[in-house]
Amino acid sequence: MTLWDVLTDVGFISLLLLIGAFLRAKIKFIQMLFLPASLIAGVLGLILGPSGLSIIPFSDNLPVYSAVLIAIIWASLPFTSKLESFTRIIKNAKNMWAFSQVLTILQWAAGMLFALLILNSFWNGLPNGFGLMFAAGFFGGHGTAAALADGFGTNWPEAHSLGMTSATIGIITAIVGGIIITKFETQRGKTSFITSFKELPNELRTGLIEKNDRKPFGYNTVSAMSIDPLIYHSGLLILIAMIGYYLSELANAIFPQITVPVFSLAFILGYIIVLILKALKADSYFDKQIFERTSGASTDLLVAFGVASINISVVSSYAVPLSLLLLFGIAFCLFLYFYLAPKFFHQYTVEKSLFCWGWGTGTVAMGMALLRIVDPELKSKALDEYGLAYIPIGFMDIITIALLPTLIISGHHWFFTFTALAIGILILVVTKLLGWWGKAPTNIQPTERKIGS
Repeated sequence: MTLWDVLTDVGFISLLLLIGAFLRAKIKFIQMLFLPASLIAGVLGLILGPSGLSIIPFSDNLPVYSAVLIAIIWASLPFTSKLESFTRIIKNAKNMWAFSQVLTILQWAAGMLFALLILNSFWNGLPNGFGLMFAAGFFGGHGTAAALADGFGTNWPEAHSLGMTSATIGIITAIVGGIIITKFETQRGKTSFITSFKELPNELRTGLIEKNDRKPFGYNTVSAMSIDPLIYHSGLLILIAMIGYYLSELANAIFPQITVPVFSLAFILGYIIVLILKALKADSYFDKQIFERTSGASTDLLVAFGVASINISVVSSYAVPLSLLLLFGIAFCLFLYFYLAPKFFHQYTVEKSLFCWGWGTGTVAMGMALLRIVDPELKSKALDEYGLAYIPIGFMDIITIALLPTLIISGHHWFFTFTALAIGILILVVTKLLGWWGKAPTNIQPTERKIGS
């Protein structure tokens, strides 16, 4: 693989991203589904690339981009997340944390149980970690799918295609399912801020922002006469990812029996760099928004490359059990939305539950898109609560994703399954005893009057 291969791969995927953005802006059907340009680009790449019609000459290293990009994305997290005290998290966002943590941990447990107890009864030889594909693709998205595949490496090379397929189905489930749920809730009169899809701002449909509504990309913290602010920020993230790669190679050479993922080391290094910058009082010379845009661009590329790199022959060989696993996953997420979420969210129930549906089946971006539909001005404070709640959730996710491949490869799949199940049940029991969930307290104020009512 040469640098020209990288240029042509990125060039073709960039062309598909632009086509995806154009199609989103012009085709009503795509606007109705709120499909992101990155997903459209990935599907086009899958159809036109080596696994499809072989029109686009992608290189053989297409799956490698996902592993590299996820390292950059995780390196950016310490620069885009605000550290909060656990006391403040519990006070301001305890219900969002409890429900979100239960959602993530029980997705891992439920997928593993369904695969080990049911699918394995009909299909001999399924990998021990097959049930992970539900959570990895749904609440985890393409990033987690790439991270897990990187962790399994050559021990389970099919994990990449299976995970990317699951994540793609997850995004479609998030969008299509979210729109169906939204229409259902508006017809029932359960939404707090809208009564009809006709009230949605046009930018949510087309993806194009009108001139008067545009916001700045970020703030220049260094002079372009010295170094361009974009390379100043993105270069730091790429440097951290590179160091993470070398440390991973070193650790794997010293301890060949385990796999140390690059993304987890990049995440740890990112926090170390953040602490060093704070100690030197140099953190003010970096802009959070530019880091977010670098991470967002990497995520778009990851989704596009991830979908385009799916090996159709691998997916077809697991087609039936994978379809059953994902159908079970959709049913499980519907159960969480309709039964469990209302017990945690007593005010703005639909808005907060729908946001959790979006990120619990697709990505946080999907959750935000659905939230903007039912709560255009973000008055429910769902994002604020999730931003606080994600701090402990994020650390739990990082530990889980980093350890999962090693646990599965070493034959501890049942241990992980029952541990995850026990943690999920324990959180439910403790939060129930603390009175965090159940029937709505009598002092909860009614939701805001609906528009047009």
